[in-house]
Amino acid sequence: MTNPNPEKQVVGVKQTADSKLDVTNHSFYSSESESETMDLHLLVRDIIPSWNSMGILLSFFGCLAIFGSLIPGKLVPGVTLPDGTRVHYRCNGLLSLVVSVLLLGIGTASGLVLPTAIADRGLELLSVTFIFSLLVTFFLYIVGCSSRDRSSSLKPHMTGNFIHDWWFGIQLNPHFMGIDLKFFFVRAGMLGWLLINLSVLARSVQDANLSQSMILYQLFCLFYILDYFIYEEYMTSTWDIIAERLGFMLVFGDLVWIPFTFSIQGWWLLRNKVELTTAAVIANCFVFLFGYLVFRGANKQKHVFKKNPKAPIWGKPPKVIGGKLLASGYWGVARHCNYLGDLLLALSFSLPCGISSPVPYLYPIYLLILLVWRERRDEARCADKYKEIWVEYCNLVPWRILPYVY
Repeated sequence: MTNPNPEKQVVGVKQTADSKLDVTNHSFYSSESESETMDLHLLVRDIIPSWNSMGILLSFFGCLAIFGSLIPGKLVPGVTLPDGTRVHYRCNGLLSLVVSVLLLGIGTASGLVLPTAIADRGLELLSVTFIFSLLVTFFLYIVGCSSRDRSSSLKPHMTGNFIHDWWFGIQLNPHFMGIDLKFFFVRAGMLGWLLINLSVLARSVQDANLSQSMILYQLFCLFYILDYFIYEEYMTSTWDIIAERLGFMLVFGDLVWIPFTFSIQGWWLLRNKVELTTAAVIANCFVFLFGYLVFRGANKQKHVFKKNPKAPIWGKPPKVIGGKLLASGYWGVARHCNYLGDLLLALSFSLPCGISSPVPYLYPIYLLILLVWRERRDEARCADKYKEIWVEYCNLVPWRILPYVY
């Protein structure tokens, strides 16, 4: 990540110069140790949260909460819960994104906002967001334990194991000041990813090292994020929203992992120049487009099916197992084919970085592990919920994620 303090870079250069001088005096190992100590000192100093980083994070959350509450948007009902109630979601994420970017643009043009502020404080923002996630999840745990609410959204589900309950959460749909926190945190993570990318792009332009790889990565991510907000209502029918309780796993995943890990390729390209061949660019675009078609197509089919079980799939009446499980379209190819699309998209974000380092591939590698683990959890839950219907579906669609492989 780019060092936000030029003075720190000067210190680093001076230390290197001293090290070279020490080589002539036959004290190389001593100076090397001092340099490593200095680098560690600078890293620790960079990662300690500052008031500025806290202000940036809280301002971001505050503006997003205001936009989410005031900006008009489609009111989408969630799934019917066991007690017959439904959570309604105001899907105005795209307008919130546009307003946020416009305000930042105005602030930048007027000199009130530094476009590289996020890129210059990457480690600080990472640490302060992590601390915020910890505080939020402990707060959710305490509130959940003390809740006497018997509704499906707020009824506490506790195992007695603190780690398990804190990690997976206690309540399904906790609210704060009328804001559904689960839906809010997902939106914050996706918009945060975009803002980090834009700041990294601004730093790349200012440093005069804007490359074809950076442009390709930025375009893929921008398209993906815009698509997410255009189809934000589809999020209301995903497993995270429907079934997962809100604990550290989701809060950390939304607020820390999505924005800071999904943007790791951009950070890496700030320090590393990659030259792509025309064939590599074309192949990268193909992986992205194919992944997008599978990911968006599968999620759209599932969402439409839940709204209208008789809606045609690929021009034909849908095949339904036991009146509940869709076995047509992408869902007749693999039981979790949307995960395949997600994995291909993650890979396409990393391919612009070439193959010289494993660092840009941490995101798709992590996602592969996460989705296989999640797929196993989904399978267990579905087997318990649908019983013989699930067995019939598995016999009809034997592949889990990748046909003929897994």
